[in-house]
Amino acid sequence: MPKTSDPVLTDRASIIVRGVGKRFLLRHTHSLKETFIAAIRRKKIASTFEALDGVDFVINEGESVALLGFNGSGKSTLLKLISGVYRPDRGEVLTRGRVAGLIEVGAGFHPDLSGRENIYLNAAILGMTQKEIDERFDEIVAFSEIEQFIDTEVKHYSSGMFLRLAFSVAIHTEVDILLVDEILSVGDEPFQRKCVAKIRELSAAGKTLVVVSHDLNMVADLCERGILITKGKVVFDGESHEAVAAMRAQ
Repeated sequence: MPKTSDPVLTDRASIIVRGVGKRFLLRHTHSLKETFIAAIRRKKIASTFEALDGVDFVINEGESVALLGFNGSGKSTLLKLISGVYRPDRGEVLTRGRVAGLIEVGAGFHPDLSGRENIYLNAAILGMTQKEIDERFDEIVAFSEIEQFIDTEVKHYSSGMFLRLAFSVAIHTEVDILLVDEILSVGDEPFQRKCVAKIRELSAAGKTLVVVSHDLNMVADLCERGILITKGKVVFDGESHEAVAAMRAQ
């Protein structure tokens, strides 16, 4: 059987997930007409889905952790709970320090603003001060590799240019906890390698890292610990390569 361990609180705890449950309402009708017909026929209009059920773990400062699981297991929901996008229906999620979530890259970008303006807007949304943005602006632009288009409205960017700039802003945010959800699959292969190298650099600098990715080999090498979630429950919590093996054995 895959192993799990009881969460151990320490003074280095960066993320605490305690007894967390999250439920979603699934609607079976998509229009007022469908809802009316379903009500007449006494059919279910909606049902609930238990995305997470009694999840417990502690991630310490400086740890790099992979959240693993097949589609629908609850791992992305859990990442959004840690980031604050969602709130748990049961239990609690506590974090210490500034959190940046690379979950919906570019969500704060405005198409009618230039790349330069969007750097300041998105970095502010991610919690950076103007002084911090000023100090990192050149580095952000250089990493994105779109220097000559920085004063062009982003609605004229290709999808690759948009993602490179959005990722560059997020990865240069001054954070204590970095959450990454499938973002390492964006862009071309050279840019992916550069993103992975930057994330390794942040991990080596002592930042807390939580990653969700379908690239199991990459995530096992990038992270030291793996938490495997199946049907909303933690079924394995241990060394990352062992977690990947447990997932493949399911």
